[in-house]
Amino acid sequence: MKTEASKPIIARLEDFTKGWIVGNFDPSLIKTDAVEVGVKFYKRGDREVSHHHKIATEITVVVSGRVRMLGREFGAGDVVTLPPGTSTAFEVLEDAVTAVVKHPGASDDKYLD
Repeated sequence: MKTEASKPIIARLEDFTKGWIVGNFDPSLIKTDAVEVGVKFYKRGDREVSHHHKIATEITVVVSGRVRMLGREFGAGDVVTLPPGTSTAFEVLEDAVTAVVKHPGASDDKYLD
């Protein structure tokens, strides 16, 4: 997405890859390796297998719904920070929205357990 510096950018989340709006993605509101920011929509029963990051710290904010990470349940308002090397699976217990920040935005830094 290219725009003149003096003009606002108007977009929709579905225009981006899996909700990732900042990072080394196409398209991206800010293309950078320094950080990744995403807003993710999940349906009950969605899952991600256990994985970890060797470089990035990952912060997940549960905006709505309920999820399971680290063997615990989390709900709206909970913030889970995973330092590098911390493994977790992700399970959606009820429809959920999360905001996720990864720092740095290290490409290819997802390792399945």
